[in-house]
Amino acid sequence: MGTETSDDAAVYRLNDELAVIQTVDFFTPVVDDPCLFGQIAAANSLSDVYAMGGKPLLALNIVCFPSCLPPELLGEILRGGAQKVAEAGAIIAGGHTVQDDVPKYGLAVTGLVHPQRVLTNAGASPGDLLILTKPLGTGIINTAAKGDIASQDTVRAAVDNMLQLNRRAAEVMIRYNVKSCTDITGFGFLGHAAEMARASKVSFEIWVDRIPILPGTRELAAMGMIPAGAYANRDFLSGEINIPAKLGPETTAILFDPQTSGGLFIAVPASGVHKALEEMKQEGIRADIVGQVTQRQTDLIKLI
Repeated sequence: MGTETSDDAAVYRLNDELAVIQTVDFFTPVVDDPCLFGQIAAANSLSDVYAMGGKPLLALNIVCFPSCLPPELLGEILRGGAQKVAEAGAIIAGGHTVQDDVPKYGLAVTGLVHPQRVLTNAGASPGDLLILTKPLGTGIINTAAKGDIASQDTVRAAVDNMLQLNRRAAEVMIRYNVKSCTDITGFGFLGHAAEMARASKVSFEIWVDRIPILPGTRELAAMGMIPAGAYANRDFLSGEINIPAKLGPETTAILFDPQTSGGLFIAVPASGVHKALEEMKQEGIRADIVGQVTQRQTDLIKLI
């Protein structure tokens, strides 16, 4: 599996029983605490493996770091990354560091999956219900936090959200005949939803009022704390998604808001969706039904 449908990771079949998942991601700090930054970046990098239905096996650190900063900060970033990789049941097997003017950190991750159980963004079928496993808003909150505008409670909720691995949600979903999944990251909720609908040759009906949103996000969006990526995401999808005027600018910004370490967006057969939701709840996972898959319509995504 390559780049044809903009899937979350590459998959290479080794034999009839085993395939390798390969992915990479890294970015600049989203929080001031270096250890937390390392954990968040690692969780974000690991997420692509979970979205493909696999299990992380090993990871390589990718680091850009300025010579003007103390090396102890880098040690804390790497410590945070190692903690999150260990939580995922994988191992750090080395990595590479280069000098750069701006700190950046992430992982190249290798995972394993059975070739017949690979989840792609091209497998959603009409009648499936759409589940989202984390609330939206991290991009807006992180933007506000840089200017010390977001409250401590709001920032803490966003950090907790970004720190959460998608491991348990993935372990639940693979038990319910799921064929299609993606994770919500830099392209925002609607960006990743559009990729999934397009690849699956279907349309999505999204029930906007059911989409979970982090506390404080609407208020910050109303104050203009909207990252440039949200506007870029909307411009990229212009002509493919009809945005009803009734949604308002704040809700629209949230739907396009680029997420860091966001949740899984899963197309679940209707027959198993409520049992899957109950299992996720028992695992402490916030999961909400936010729409349904329909036959291909004029609009790729219909917002209701």
